[in-house]
Amino acid sequence: MNASRPSIYLDYNATAPLRPQAKEALLRALESPANPSSVHAAGRAARDVVERGRAQVGALVGVPAGSVTFVSGGTEANALAIESAKAAGVERILISAIEHDAVTETAKTSGLPVEVLPVDNNGVADLGWLAQALEKPGKTLVCLMLANNETGVIQPVDKASALVRAHDGWLHVDAVQAAGKIAIDFSGLGADTMALSAHKLGGPQGVGALVAGTRATVTRRLHGGGQERGRRAGTENVAGIAAFGAAAQAAQEGLASMAEQAQWRDALAQRLKAEGAVVLGEGADRLPQTLCLAGEGFGSEVQVMNMDLAGIMVSAGSACSSGKVKASRVVEAMGRADLAPFALRISGGWASTEDDWIKCGDAWLAAWKRIGARRREVA
Repeated sequence: MNASRPSIYLDYNATAPLRPQAKEALLRALESPANPSSVHAAGRAARDVVERGRAQVGALVGVPAGSVTFVSGGTEANALAIESAKAAGVERILISAIEHDAVTETAKTSGLPVEVLPVDNNGVADLGWLAQALEKPGKTLVCLMLANNETGVIQPVDKASALVRAHDGWLHVDAVQAAGKIAIDFSGLGADTMALSAHKLGGPQGVGALVAGTRATVTRRLHGGGQERGRRAGTENVAGIAAFGAAAQAAQEGLASMAEQAQWRDALAQRLKAEGAVVLGEGADRLPQTLCLAGEGFGSEVQVMNMDLAGIMVSAGSACSSGKVKASRVVEAMGRADLAPFALRISGGWASTEDDWIKCGDAWLAAWKRIGARRREVA
């Protein structure tokens, strides 16, 4: 990278850089590599580390430590929730049209009938449709994410919960993108299960959690030992859990500063809209640090490459597709298939600055003007 260019990371929705608090906890835990299931002093010390992390993660979403089961990440947490609901007797699954592939693909392979809950043009779930769908016979699992990973649009989970509970259903909430960016009250939302992931809020990759309420029974998928209160076999990732807990605590303490990024996001949005960009989901409540936009004729992959050459790291929609850039399924679900090939996601986080957002806008507008000039030349 050219040293004269900025190196700015605005792809926190893909992975947040490791927080200093998480790094310190990680390294400290690695110095005592005992098995937390061992009964000797070193094992008990490792168990204390795990339980401290469990309490910190629970506090982030307002639940007691015992409600938290540690897993390998958000994908496993979503799968464990869906398969637990199936084991509990759900007969069909309703998933929102904007769910992450970790939810969508697991639902499709569950062997249960799956229906798709539509969203409006801002990407908000259609609760009228949900109410009607829940009138059909059969115990239902509803999967509705708290905030979308591409647009940042926050879903009406608490209202959906009232509908689901009235029909004795199970509500699973993928809160991977929302955790650490907005305040979360698990009980207030009325969720039965909730997926979390460390690396989205400044912890390490490879560790996540499934939160379960009193109405849900977690049925383990991995068999062996009795770790995680029998909910998930396998020796716990002690260092990863320690770092996850530290990151969760730091994220909770930094929620106010995270909220301030909405001003920077909106200022950038106005600059880009003035030059012809379309901001997706702007009519709905969104995560404060997420901006999804589209410039017609400016392909997502081309945008990412131009921004990368300028030293700005962003994503084309979801960053969980093995490096592939394709038309956004989320934008299509919002009724804007015409813009799906041109969607770009800018997402800040705990270390972002106002200057990062300003320079990101400078780089995007410069590329947009170059593309426009080339198109005029061809015409």
